[in-house]
Amino acid sequence: MTVSFEDRSDEPATELETITKLAPGSVGARPGGPYAAPMSSVAPSDAPSTTVLVVDDEPMVREVVARYIALDGHEVHEAADGDEALRWLDQHRPDLVVLDVMLPGTDGLTILRWLRDTSDIPVILLTACAEEVDRLLGLELGADDYVVKPFSAREVAARVRTVLRRTQGSDRGSGAPTTLDFGALRIDVPSRTVTVDGAEVALTAKEFDLLALLAASPRRVYSRNQLLELVWDSSSDYQDPATVTVHVGRLRQKLEVDPEHPRWIATVWGVGYRFEPEAS
Repeated sequence: MTVSFEDRSDEPATELETITKLAPGSVGARPGGPYAAPMSSVAPSDAPSTTVLVVDDEPMVREVVARYIALDGHEVHEAADGDEALRWLDQHRPDLVVLDVMLPGTDGLTILRWLRDTSDIPVILLTACAEEVDRLLGLELGADDYVVKPFSAREVAARVRTVLRRTQGSDRGSGAPTTLDFGALRIDVPSRTVTVDGAEVALTAKEFDLLALLAASPRRVYSRNQLLELVWDSSSDYQDPATVTVHVGRLRQKLEVDPEHPRWIATVWGVGYRFEPEAS
């Protein structure tokens, strides 16, 4: 299995050189150690405040992905297997985890299940093409996104940017309503919290984004391709529309009294989904 560097011969040589010019003490960092952001003239007050954990048992994959993510200014830590990842996570709270499904020791889906039981940390799964069942199971367990091997490190870094942007308050200041109130269902956008009959419902980052988008335009119908573009910054050319179906199903399980006969998120057969405000 390989992680590919795209042909970047048409790009400035300085960008290629930057990949290997990491902050002092970080070159050669191995599992558990950080990759700092590339050296630059950025003032100390602008030092990276976002932490990403990369978990993969293949050293080359792990190292290249970590370096690309570090180029965006994030502090990146690595773990070579599931047990090491759990030990690190027990002591730290990263802003995002890039997690391989197939790991020695504790496997990636078990780690994902543990993370969802203990936190709302966004998770991007790395999975092999043949593991469709694992991809769908990962989404059902609460993964925010997945990348299929073989992949380019640039793609992983782009997915990290997208998920972090959506989970770190990118919707604030946009002029959108800060609270969406539908009687029993209340969606607080700034705090990214959802309550049903006063009880808070734990949602993953992507589940919240999907619900907030649908609820912000009641009765508007969105196709699965539109939702892929608006919520995942993706398209059916790169990601299976079943991703949307899985997330809608998980939202219904969490929000609805009877998920088989949903009152909030309705299916428009042959088209997509719409949000139905509670009848008065």
